[in-house]
Amino acid sequence: MGKLTLVSTGAGGDRYLTQEAINAIREADLVVAYTKYAKDLPELVADKEVFTTPMTKEIERVQHAIDEAKRGRTVALLSNGDANVYAMGSLVVELLDTLELWDTIEYSALPGISSVLALASEVGAPLSQDFCLISLSDRLTAAELIQKRISFALEADFVISIYNPKSRSRLEPYRDMLEQLKTIEENRPVVVARDLGRKNQMIKIITAKELIDAGVENEDVNMSTTLLIGNSTTKLTRDGRVLTPRGYLNKYELSGEEKDEWKKVN
Repeated sequence: MGKLTLVSTGAGGDRYLTQEAINAIREADLVVAYTKYAKDLPELVADKEVFTTPMTKEIERVQHAIDEAKRGRTVALLSNGDANVYAMGSLVVELLDTLELWDTIEYSALPGISSVLALASEVGAPLSQDFCLISLSDRLTAAELIQKRISFALEADFVISIYNPKSRSRLEPYRDMLEQLKTIEENRPVVVARDLGRKNQMIKIITAKELIDAGVENEDVNMSTTLLIGNSTTKLTRDGRVLTPRGYLNKYELSGEEKDEWKKVN
């Protein structure tokens, strides 16, 4: 029986690779990947047979990985970030199920560090309350549904992470999102992070107003950018980090004792 391992390679480059992912790539006799992701890991794939395809050729890539695993090979299929977050996980599982291959191929998936988690570790503690991820790519999801999700997330006061914000040919979802952000406080913290984990990593902490004013022409925002929009409690620390308080100091004194006013209410 061949083996197909879906390997999450983390937010970018080799910085966020887990040991489990490294082991799976080393054990594989074939590595299948999006061209850019293979180039991110030159040392790991240097002595491997590598099959790559460009963007939008995901089905071809997965089908090749499956076909080679059916032949008895040990295949590592690379997926950026976490494979189950807007990535290859759903397509792999759907094809294996459609083709009825569960008894033919040994399949496993390895988790990875998605960009929102990498970003959070860089800027402070922005995800300490409920948060959501929304992709602005309308290639597989209706634009109207994307905007509806943004609207409800803002209304519910989630911390919001935005993936795939815009490309050269896909500006409308991003423009519509900026319009929706006009309903929140102008000074609400926003993090703009691009190329996380790579040599040219860029992170900026700005305000919602600054993001809106930069418009769709904002050169800091592209398909390699992750945005993080704070909720109504998100603030900056004295040294400029982003903090969304969990609420501990609302309930407890610095001594750890529960506050009297909290006891009265509860």
